[in-house]
Amino acid sequence: MKILKFLSMFRFGFVSLGVMLLASGMAAVEAQELPERPEQIEFQPLEFDPPLAEDYRHELENGVPVYIAESSEFPLVTVSFIFKGGAYLESADEVGLAAITGQMLREGGTETMTPAEVDERLDFLAANLSIGVGDTRGSASLNCLKFNLDESMSIMLELLRRPAWNADRLRLAKAEAIEMMKQRNDSPDDILNREWAALMWGRDHFEGRVATEGTIQSITPETMEAFRTRLFHPGNLMIGVVGDVTPEEILPRLEKAMEGWEIGALSEDPPAPETSIAKGIYVIEKDTPQGKVRLGSRGVTRDHPDALALQVMNYILGGSGFTSRLMNTIRSDEGLSYGVSSAFSNRVEYPGEFRTGFASKNSTVALAIQLALKEIRGMTGELVTEDEIKIAKQSLIETFPRNFESKSAMISVFINDEMTDRPDDFWQNYRDRVQSMTRERLQEVAQEHLKSDEFAIMVVGKWEEIQPGDVDGRASMNDFESYPVQELPLRDPLTQEPLD
Repeated sequence: MKILKFLSMFRFGFVSLGVMLLASGMAAVEAQELPERPEQIEFQPLEFDPPLAEDYRHELENGVPVYIAESSEFPLVTVSFIFKGGAYLESADEVGLAAITGQMLREGGTETMTPAEVDERLDFLAANLSIGVGDTRGSASLNCLKFNLDESMSIMLELLRRPAWNADRLRLAKAEAIEMMKQRNDSPDDILNREWAALMWGRDHFEGRVATEGTIQSITPETMEAFRTRLFHPGNLMIGVVGDVTPEEILPRLEKAMEGWEIGALSEDPPAPETSIAKGIYVIEKDTPQGKVRLGSRGVTRDHPDALALQVMNYILGGSGFTSRLMNTIRSDEGLSYGVSSAFSNRVEYPGEFRTGFASKNSTVALAIQLALKEIRGMTGELVTEDEIKIAKQSLIETFPRNFESKSAMISVFINDEMTDRPDDFWQNYRDRVQSMTRERLQEVAQEHLKSDEFAIMVVGKWEEIQPGDVDGRASMNDFESYPVQELPLRDPLTQEPLD
């Protein structure tokens, strides 16, 4: 009874305190002059200074950079190894080798542990470990409890340095890859992505190449070991550490991990494509009620002088979701597509691409294309409005801190910037450069880089329903007579040879 009485008194006191705080807050609000409408509220400028990479950077004796961000909220540590190089290091007759190598490094066991033993030990340690190889980077990431960091990290290092390439796991990985290939033509989106990449970069470029049953079957422990040796070594390595660990604690461990690990040659940069994208309408026949559409051209490099202005301009055109011109016209006003967007997807070593895309009923594909081109040409023909550029600049400036919203994100930024030689002052003056943009500057870069009369337009769908256009006769594919039409064959999912 005494306990209940105490709890009742505590609850009464807590409620009373809450009422007092609420009353105090309401009085403070009443003392202020509130605007009549929400849009009249004035906010103080956002104060945020981007962190400096140099404050987190260390270097091992062998020259490997290490970025460390301490975080003591939880007794956890994340160690990430990032290696320069990826699928672009494959030859044309071994496409798929990079991805399978990354998978097998994690799943194939070590010289002293079977795959099952590795999995069981990591489970016992409550450690998450992933290894993979993408187009331009190899990576190994470990998340574990601080007290078992040494053992968890030793397993990661053994997988990277002394893999066993278990034969059963390799057979399974190959079988899974080939089984997934068989579904390549099931989805119009998959077809569009694959054929657009081939058109944009060329079928011989690593961004346009596609693995086949033959290239997957040719993978052996010997080819994987050769690829591993070429990519996974300290000469290509940068390390990021986030968690409940100090530099004094983690750096000696990393020095030990590097012992005896030969420093190989730094991977060359990804090669630029040798083909150019040709203007035209490219049609791929697929019996589907909706046509999938993509249109665009080559873009700019990441560090091009116009890149930031293009980012601001594209925010207005199609990069801002429901406030963008493309979305307002094609979805909100006309109801032709559930979603439409545009983007400049820049590359570091060579120009990237500009593209916009959407899905629409076969009969309204032509009308949606017409409206998309009209909005794109509108960016070159007229100045954007004062409200549009104000909103675009405010959004980019106010969301800028998200690049550093977590310590893991911050360390990733630092590693990527150093690995790609981004200018040192990029983040420090980013917001000033955004704020300096003018309507005239946005029109200038649109005129330079949005040459819609040179676009490639790719359509995946039922051409006999797409070509005539909408029932109201507002648009048909005949309206784009300056764009030559070319039918592209659907390709065999396993061989990538054209189907009859």
